Amino acid sequence: MLDIISIITIDSLVYSSWLFIVSLGLTLIYGVMKVLNIAHGSLYALGAYLTAWIIGKLVFYYPDIGFLLFLAIPVSAILIGLFFGYLIEKNILRYVYSRDEVVIVLVTYGVFLILEDIMKLVFGSSSYLPYQPRILLGNLTIGNIPYVTYDLVLILFSIIAGLILWVSISFTRWGKLLKAIIYSREMAFSIGINVNKYFVITFIIGSILGALGGALSAPMISVVPGIGVEVIVLAFAVVVTGGLGSIVGAALGSLIIGFSRTLSIFYAPQLELFVVFFVMALVLTFRSEGLFGSKPERKI
Repeated sequence: MLDIISIITIDSLVYSSWLFIVSLGLTLIYGVMKVLNIAHGSLYALGAYLTAWIIGKLVFYYPDIGFLLFLAIPVSAILIGLFFGYLIEKNILRYVYSRDEVVIVLVTYGVFLILEDIMKLVFGSSSYLPYQPRILLGNLTIGNIPYVTYDLVLILFSIIAGLILWVSISFTRWGKLLKAIIYSREMAFSIGINVNKYFVITFIIGSILGALGGALSAPMISVVPGIGVEVIVLAFAVVVTGGLGSIVGAALGSLIIGFSRTLSIFYAPQLELFVVFFVMALVLTFRSEGLFGSKPERKI
């Protein structure tokens, strides 16, 4: 019985950590810019593909590279986030901020479809499996159960990433200016804050976080066309459950959905996907803005 509880708990924490990392960029972008970025799923997939490609090349040309192989993960995330984040915000989103939120969602969905086709053209339709970083860290035994150390490190990484982002927004000058923009774009602009500059920085950071989720996932999954579709649906469920724009909400939403899904896999595997959206629907039934979401303020 103790082994079963241990397996369920650790599996849930690993999955929740992955969900949180993937959702972090999505909730940041919405919280600041009020943009529900469907293209976030493609940024995740691009991060996974580039990481897999770089790892494959490094292992082929430098088979004894060792732990330097892990550099492929942050490098891939930063390259994808900087390039596509800047490109999308500067050339597409900047022209639709004043439009209805539904229009913005449709625009980002169009970007998502374009990026999905670009990935097929560049990386092909074959699957990639960059397992080497996961093997390098070996296994760790907890109780009587061996676990892959890479998966456990993901839990620690998600906690650090969430704390850094929360502290940055809550206690730094950059974060205070972001809060001013969140409260009122018009007022922030009128007192001299360069709203456009903060928008592009926020979108790039959110894009890097999305690509980082893919880069970290690459050694754990088979990187194939379409992985971005499943991810954006799950990330959307997390941020809606926790409350759009809330980092604490994303963390709690990830934990609730992570534990619910793991319990379902153990006891009713046929209900795995149903449970995820049932939890989301149940939360929204009693709290329409999510657990930590805030109701829109009425402005006169």
